[in-house]
Amino acid sequence: MRGIDRLLELQELDLSAARLVARRTEIESGHELAEARRRQEELEHRLGEIRMALDAVNGEQTRLEGDAGMLSQKAEAEEKRLYDGSVANPKELESIQAELKNLGERRSRLEDGILEQMERREQLESGLPQLEAEVAEARARVAEIETSYERELEEIAAALEERAGERASLVREIDEELLDLYEDLRSKKKGVGAAALVDGVCQGCRQQLSPLELDRLKKFEGVRRCEYCRRILIPA
Repeated sequence: MRGIDRLLELQELDLSAARLVARRTEIESGHELAEARRRQEELEHRLGEIRMALDAVNGEQTRLEGDAGMLSQKAEAEEKRLYDGSVANPKELESIQAELKNLGERRSRLEDGILEQMERREQLESGLPQLEAEVAEARARVAEIETSYERELEEIAAALEERAGERASLVREIDEELLDLYEDLRSKKKGVGAAALVDGVCQGCRQQLSPLELDRLKKFEGVRRCEYCRRILIPA
């Protein structure tokens, strides 16, 4: 499968991120700070959803406006043919009139769609100032509580962001079905969904695979998995 050779790299990224998260959790063991961060994350998630929705609305409105513009140009061209005397055949003139009617109806539907998107954007934007203010307030509260160990938390956040960026780039190179299997195994196998196979030993469960199984895996063209722990195996 595409990207199977990058799976161990992804696994190491995930383990590294998990260690950082564990350290952050340890630092944030105080209830007040944990609650403040929960509130902040909840608000940021809501704000992110609204901004994503606004991007989608703007994109759809732009598309509809482009389509409406093209229909207008086409209608102008048809009207010119209808009235400039270049077409004398009655049937062809009738056909042009029918086309103009069709274009008008299609443009009307597009314009209705544009109005709907404008109304949707207005609704979304109306709640932004208040939510942005709440996000800013939540962030300030977290910063106030974190004063005594702010530096380490900032370092952890930066490291997590870096790994998230690396992970986002990496997962694009991995087949979706393989990624789903890896994530499923990772959730069930203490965060380890893929392991190296070194000298016949699965590095996930430290079990020596049988000679028969090793021979079978050499010939197997699909996703290789440990016969004991069922993790994905990547030959070293």
